[in-house]
Amino acid sequence: MNDLPNGWKLVTLKELGLLINGDRGKNYPSKNVFTEAGVPFINAGHLVDGLIDFSQMNYIPEGRFNLLCGGKVQTNDLLYCIRGSLGKIAIVKSIENGAIASSLVIIRAFESCNHKYLYYSLVSPFGQDEISKHDNGSAQPNLSAANLGKYLIPVAPLNEQRRIVAKLDRLFAHSRRTREELEHIPKLIKRYKQAVLAAACRGDLTEDWRIKQKLEESWESTTLAEVIVDKPKNGYSAKPVQYETPFRVLTLTATTSGKFNPEHYKYFEETADIGENFWLQPNDILIQRGNTIEYVGVAAIYDGLPNQFIFPDLMIRVRAKPIVLNQFLHMVLSCEKSRQYLRDRATGTAGSMPKINQPTLISLPIELPTIEEQKEIVRRVEKMFKSIESIEEQYQQARQLCDRLEQATLAKAFRGELVPQDPNDEPASVLLERICAEKQQPVVSTGKKSRRKTA
Repeated sequence: MNDLPNGWKLVTLKELGLLINGDRGKNYPSKNVFTEAGVPFINAGHLVDGLIDFSQMNYIPEGRFNLLCGGKVQTNDLLYCIRGSLGKIAIVKSIENGAIASSLVIIRAFESCNHKYLYYSLVSPFGQDEISKHDNGSAQPNLSAANLGKYLIPVAPLNEQRRIVAKLDRLFAHSRRTREELEHIPKLIKRYKQAVLAAACRGDLTEDWRIKQKLEESWESTTLAEVIVDKPKNGYSAKPVQYETPFRVLTLTATTSGKFNPEHYKYFEETADIGENFWLQPNDILIQRGNTIEYVGVAAIYDGLPNQFIFPDLMIRVRAKPIVLNQFLHMVLSCEKSRQYLRDRATGTAGSMPKINQPTLISLPIELPTIEEQKEIVRRVEKMFKSIESIEEQYQQARQLCDRLEQATLAKAFRGELVPQDPNDEPASVLLERICAEKQQPVVSTGKKSRRKTA
């Protein structure tokens, strides 16, 4: 930003608006005062794609809101995350009342400053660079309002700001529609995979193979109990430590995708309670016995090294008998019919984690073909999945391309290259003088909102 376009100025964020913390005193709302309706109490999790998501909003009574001494939002305020997900930001739209949690700061642009221009500058590559300059560098990413106020913002002439915002709005509207269309793809892929698994587990997928092999019906109705070695085994939730040791326990996220991910684990110290049965061996099948209802029952094949990990108490391990291929059993466990069977039988009180137990798991019905047909099913399913996964890769590449195009467009905008410059535009220096004069005006109360008196 050393070579600013003519008429532009580089200034700090605090020169362009007020930075307002939430009330962090004795009146700060705790969870026990949240209500089903009332005044929105907004935290970082409610900031989604530049707007406030009200679908999971917390609310506080109006009486508690009136006690707060700060952090009350107005329309066109920017809400900026200063803890955890630094730089997450949203614009307040048509909100009557609202308050922010301590993880946020309100950026209230002065009336002479275009709040949407300020928003775009903060999400641009230049705004993102400011985060790394001012983050305190601790284990928990953290900023203060004072640090936020030191962010450098390239300020264009006001008319040029309006042209930049209008152009970015149009371009990002196209980008948003593209993203919406792209988001249909994962759902279609998931539906396709489930259709393939359903056909595989019913025998439809290999019906032509059986005819060609001149086989009569050769599927046997059985249960999981009859196709696994011994009883299922619950894991061990070893107490994690914050330093590296030779001992690792998996976390639930290691298998939530349906495939084993060796990057999700915690270290623990060896204890006498850890028997050899807790250490995973190649081809063990791990099933999540406890999680959200969406993930309870998810299965994955462990394909790591022997004795490298133990598995946690919220997982169950099973080992297949020779009458069933590991890959086929994993497909059966992953098909929607089996998943629904387990979800329907999950237990748990309201507000607690749904769980399945070993008796429920081993009662799972299974239709079992011959080993030869299992091999053909696995071959066909893996071939079909490989084709659809290439589409999934293209989807991920398209999403990344959208991200790169948006950031390139924002960078271009704040280099002064996105819209034509007009030498007749009032330079930013005059705008800044007007903002400075505005800051000197006394605050006039207007009921719900307070604003500075302007000439």
